[in-house]
Amino acid sequence: MNLKIEYFAAMREQAGKSHELLETSANTPKELLKELKSKYHFSLGEKELKVAINEEYSHFSSILQDGDTIVFIPPVAGG
Repeated sequence: MNLKIEYFAAMREQAGKSHELLETSANTPKELLKELKSKYHFSLGEKELKVAINEEYSHFSSILQDGDTIVFIPPVAGG
């Protein structure tokens, strides 16, 4: 299936891009994150991230569909 992945903050820096179109066999955000961590060596894991599918918060166990847009949302620091 083909997915659009959007990256923010540290993940954007580590991937070296703000988004990409990806052909993958991942069925869930959990499987997708594992694939992307292998590719880009992301320092953040499932416990530190939230995931959104098509602009709605979702679960790492949700089933992905062809054409979905996925965003892994890193923690925000501020003050």
